[in-house]
Amino acid sequence: MEADEGEGSRSLDLEGSATWASLADQATSQAADEGLRFLGEAAEVRERDFTVAGRGASKTHSDNRSFGNVHPRLLDRLSRADPVIFRSVWTVGLTKPSAERKLPGRADPHGRSHPEVISLGQVTTTAYRLTQYAHGGGCACKIPPGELEEIVAGLIGPGSPDLLVGLGDGDDAAVVRIDGSTAVLSTADFFTPVVDDAYDFGRIAAANALSDVYAMGGRPVLAINLVGWPRDVLPAELLREVLRGGFDIAAEAGCPVAGGHSIDDPEPKYGMAVTGLADPARLLRNDAARAGQPITLTKPLGVGVLNNRHKSTGEVFEQAIASMVTLNAAACAAALEAGLSAGTDVTGFGLLGHLYKMARASGVTAVIDAAAVPYLDGARQALAAGFVSGGTRRNLDWVRPHLSTAVGENELLLLADAQTSGGLLLAGEIAAGGAAGLSPRGSVIGEFVPRRKAVVEVR
Repeated sequence: MEADEGEGSRSLDLEGSATWASLADQATSQAADEGLRFLGEAAEVRERDFTVAGRGASKTHSDNRSFGNVHPRLLDRLSRADPVIFRSVWTVGLTKPSAERKLPGRADPHGRSHPEVISLGQVTTTAYRLTQYAHGGGCACKIPPGELEEIVAGLIGPGSPDLLVGLGDGDDAAVVRIDGSTAVLSTADFFTPVVDDAYDFGRIAAANALSDVYAMGGRPVLAINLVGWPRDVLPAELLREVLRGGFDIAAEAGCPVAGGHSIDDPEPKYGMAVTGLADPARLLRNDAARAGQPITLTKPLGVGVLNNRHKSTGEVFEQAIASMVTLNAAACAAALEAGLSAGTDVTGFGLLGHLYKMARASGVTAVIDAAAVPYLDGARQALAAGFVSGGTRRNLDWVRPHLSTAVGENELLLLADAQTSGGLLLAGEIAAGGAAGLSPRGSVIGEFVPRRKAVVEVR
């Protein structure tokens, strides 16, 4: 198998038992023939990585999409010095395994099996595993809810009769009344990569930011980008892909993106500040749930444990990505159509955390039927394999003193699973399909009852 041929290109022997070390030797020899000199700087090698012998570069293998990361400074130096060798050796594009074409395995020095290389080509965004450049991922990297409440306690600015929703109950957006029929919603949300693919990261972050407006019963009308980027570590082309993903989701929402703000940051971060409009008499609020109302969840849980498994192993879970990039626009429209007045979205504090906030603010108790809660395929297996984030455990610790439960710890961890771009959590039932075009994913998972000793009960 040879590298793509083109003007001035050279072939590399990838047949047989060629190793990354031997490929590096070939590349270096070819470069040396032309007088090229470069110095690879040593990478910090994590336990699951292995080092390309003698080249000071680390490659983190992943199971589906790419062979992961070469040390970024070496990538930059080599790509500038000799694009042909860089294209041929250091960025290897993998075709995702499919039912039609099964790929043979390849063992690395740690005994793991990885897909065989089946194509070489131009630099692709999957050459970088974005999740490996951040300590956390998605909404799981939020400051813990209890800690955050202590930080902002008492930090309330000048009051205004037109400020309809502020800091008080931890709603999803601030709301100010402009006139009798118009209120402006303002929110911001950003986080570190929750997936490795730059375009998908942008789509997920944008959908998550826009969700705050939908969770308040609003319509997004303007967004601006919020970007932190390690510009000396990750190439600008990757950031462009992140932004493209955000633009595409905003376009789907009918929301223009007009500029933004960026900083040079040690870790990649992306999100949006979003402005929306709503009818002040038809808001969805945290404090408006009433006893006797059913509890509806519009997306399945489980993206947290699946994302954590993805970060650790490189496995790609399309069902999680599909859920996270789905806008909550239809669910919002269905809630308003049904005349509901209480809602939030399920994100970093998990179902239990957001439900606790909602029931506490509304003066009721939330009773959950654990068997009725929907989950993404693979979520329970990821939990059983131990892919539980620290954020999820902190969520459960925060709610536990206010919780009465008849289920086991593993079930509670799934209910506290830190979600990214989760569904809406509503007081009341909504119709599947109909004018709002809602997906049938909406599920009644419990009910609100008059306040009892526990704020949340799980049966």
